Amino acid sequence: MKNIMTIGASTSRNSINKKLAEYAGDLLKNVNLIKIDLNDYEMPLFSVDIENEKGFPKATIEFNSIIDKVDGFIISLAEHNGAYSATFKNSFDWLSRIDGKVWRNKPMLLLSTSPGGRGGQSVMELALSRFPHSGGKIIGSMTFPSFHDNFQNGDIVNSKLKANLIGQVNNFEKAL
Repeated sequence: MKNIMTIGASTSRNSINKKLAEYAGDLLKNVNLIKIDLNDYEMPLFSVDIENEKGFPKATIEFNSIIDKVDGFIISLAEHNGAYSATFKNSFDWLSRIDGKVWRNKPMLLLSTSPGGRGGQSVMELALSRFPHSGGKIIGSMTFPSFHDNFQNGDIVNSKLKANLIGQVNNFEKAL
């Protein structure tokens, strides 16, 4: 059985990106989902000085160990001022110090959502250009606009968005 990591790249307790990543993960068949909550991996603000003085934070080592063991990733990126959330970026910075190929060339489905009509398009563009340099084997990507209008009571109510996500998940599953 394959192990798939889902990450909602936000620290919000009610993260819409976490909901979307886990929803997509739940569409997979015969996999073990490892649902990551970034709140469980607190790390100090990345600094070469901290790394030199104290080494890698325990949370970084634990997170990296999980990345080593999974077979693929479903990541839904929160957009903060057009870029990654601070917590996700900080985690990414620390992880890249252990292994520059953070994502280990494993299959990855990238998602993003927001309450607005662009669905995190700016952060998606950033990730699509950056992640391949960090070992991201991007199988598919999708922005999901107007989350609260299109995702209600635990399900996608917009048929076009739902069909698109199912297609993305099926392609990801084939790549595993």
